[in-house]
Amino acid sequence: MLLSWLTGFGAGLLFLHFLQKLLFPYFWDDLWFLLKVVRYGIQMEIYKLRGELVTVLDKFLSHARRQPQKAFLIYEGDVYTYEDVDKRSNRVAHAFLDHSSLKRGDVVALLMSNEPDFIHVWFGLAKLGCVVAFLNSNIRFDSLLHCICTCEPTAVVVGGDLLGSIEEILPSLPKHISVWGMKDSVPQGVVSLKEKLSLASDEPVPTSHHVTSSLKSTCLYIFTSGTTGLPKAAVISQLQVLKGSFGLWAFGCTADDIIYITLPLYHSSGALLGIGGCIELGATCVLKKKFSASQFWNDCKKYNVTVFQYIGELCRYLCKQPQREGEKDHRVRLAVGNGMSSDVWRQFLDRFGNIKMCEFYGATEGNICFMNHTGKIGSVGRANFFYKLFFAFELITYDFQKDEPMRDDEGWCHHVKTGEPGLLISRVHTKNPFFGYAGSYRHTKSKLLFDVFKKGDVYFNTGDLMVQDHENFLYFWDRIGDTFRWKGENVATTEVADVIGRLDFVQEANVYGVPVPGYEGKAGMASIILKPNKSLDLEKMYCQVVTSLPAYACPRFLRIQDKMETTGTFKLKKMQLVEEGFHPLKISDPLYFMDNLKKSYIPLTKEIYNQIMLEELKL
Repeated sequence: MLLSWLTGFGAGLLFLHFLQKLLFPYFWDDLWFLLKVVRYGIQMEIYKLRGELVTVLDKFLSHARRQPQKAFLIYEGDVYTYEDVDKRSNRVAHAFLDHSSLKRGDVVALLMSNEPDFIHVWFGLAKLGCVVAFLNSNIRFDSLLHCICTCEPTAVVVGGDLLGSIEEILPSLPKHISVWGMKDSVPQGVVSLKEKLSLASDEPVPTSHHVTSSLKSTCLYIFTSGTTGLPKAAVISQLQVLKGSFGLWAFGCTADDIIYITLPLYHSSGALLGIGGCIELGATCVLKKKFSASQFWNDCKKYNVTVFQYIGELCRYLCKQPQREGEKDHRVRLAVGNGMSSDVWRQFLDRFGNIKMCEFYGATEGNICFMNHTGKIGSVGRANFFYKLFFAFELITYDFQKDEPMRDDEGWCHHVKTGEPGLLISRVHTKNPFFGYAGSYRHTKSKLLFDVFKKGDVYFNTGDLMVQDHENFLYFWDRIGDTFRWKGENVATTEVADVIGRLDFVQEANVYGVPVPGYEGKAGMASIILKPNKSLDLEKMYCQVVTSLPAYACPRFLRIQDKMETTGTFKLKKMQLVEEGFHPLKISDPLYFMDNLKKSYIPLTKEIYNQIMLEELKL
C-alpha cells in the first residue's frame, strides 16, 4: 500500500514538473531572481528601520576597515588596496579642505580618463558631501563649456592628459569656477591638485561631512545625450547609485570575482554598475584606460579576470580579431552589459567558450531597468507577473510619421500587440521616481508623458522602442527621436546639426543615423542644403566637425539636397532618408564620405560603397 502510494506521489511530482516545464518554463528562474530582489529590498528596509542610510561610499569605507589589504583596483600592473584608495581619497578631501572654500552640497565637475585618480577624486569629494559631475572626456569647446556651465560647479578637476581640453575654454569659464589639474606642471589659471596631494593628510575625514539625510539626495550628475540639443546633466541620487551597484550581485557575482572594466567611468555603466558593483561585493576591479581588442584576452589571463563589462560593439570588435590558439583558455565565466545583437552573441559564445552573457537594459536617468537573468540570446530582459508588481511599464503605439506617441480621439495612448514594436514608458510615482535633469524644468518635462491612460498619470518616456514576445521576453528594437547610438555612445542629432549649421555655406542640416554592416548602432549622416550662391567646402566641413564634435558624433556621410521635407509640425523628416541610406546608385543627390587620411570628405563612389558593405573599409 505504502509503496503504491509513494509511486503515485512520485509520478504526480514528475507530472507536475513536466507540466511546469511545458507551461511555465521560466517559473523557477523568475522566482529565484525575484527572491534576490526581495532580499535586497528587505535589507534596504532594515537599514531604514534602524535609522541607517547606508550609501555606496559607506559600504566602501566598511570594506576598507574590514579588508584593508585586499586589492580593490588593478591598473596597468599596479595594485591599489581598499586601504590605499581610502587614504588617497582622504588626501583629496583634505587638499580641498585646506586650499579651497568647498563645502557640503557644492558641485565639482570631474574631467578625467579611466585611471585610479578618477576614483580617488570622486570618493574624496564624496567624503566632503560634494556632488560630483562626470564630464565626457571626449567632448571639447562649446560642448564642454556647455556641460560645465549646466551643472554650475564651484570647481573643475581635470586629468593630466586632458588639460589641453580645458585650456581651450579657460578664458570662457565663469570666474568663480576654480580649475584643478592632476599634474605638477599646469597651465596658468589652473591649480596643481597633484602638488597639493603630496602635502595633504591621509587621515580619515569626519563622517559628518558626508552623512546623508535622504537617499533621494543628489550625489552625482551624469551627462546624457537627450532627444534634443546639447548633453543634459541627469540627476543621480544616492538611491540610484545603490540600485546600480546591485546589478553585479543580482547576476551572481561574488566577492571572489575579479571584474574587468574597460568602459568609460563617466558613464553610469562603468561607474555605478562597475565600480559601485565591486564595492557592493567587496570584489577586485581591473581598470583599463581604454578598451583594446588586441589586449583584451591577454589582460583577462594576466589578471585572472572572471567577469567583464561589455557593450555590444566591444564584443563585435573581439569577434573581428584574428583567431588565435587557446582563445577559450581563460577564467572568464560571466559578462554583464547591453547592446549585444543575437548574431554577435552566438558568435562570441562559439568562439570564446561558455561565458554566461548577462544582458540588461537601463537609461542613466531612467526609472526602469530589465535584467536578462535567464540568458535568452538577444533579449534585454523578461517581464513577468512578479516584475510587474514592482515596476509598472508599458509598450505603447508610436506614430513614426508625426514622431510622437499615438493617441486616439479622446487623447489616450494604447498598448501594442504582442510581437509589435512599441515605445517603452515607465510609470512615475513616489516609490519609482524620476529625478530628471539639472537646470530648467523643461528638460525634465520633455522626458515625461502626461495623461497617458487616465487623467493625471505620469510616465517616463525612455525614447526606446521595444518588442515583447509571447514568452514575455523583451528585445530592443530601435531608438526614436533625434538620437542614435554609434560606437557605444548616444549622439544627439540636433547638436551635430547645430555644429554643421555654423558653416557660412550651410543653410540647413538634417542629421540622422544609418545602419552599416558589421557595426552596432547607426553611423551619422547629414543631409545638407547649401546657401544660394555658396559652394560646398569639403575640407572646411571636415575641420568643423572633427574640432567641434567627439569622434563618435562626426557624420560619416554627407548628402547634398535642394530641399527638405518637413512634418505638419515643421520637424525635418528623417524616416525616408534613413531608409534610403547612402547607396550612390539609388540616390541621385551628391554623396560624400568622411576620409580621415585625407582630412576631408570625398565623393562616395560605388567602389567605396562596396568596400563599406563588404566590411573592408573601417569607419
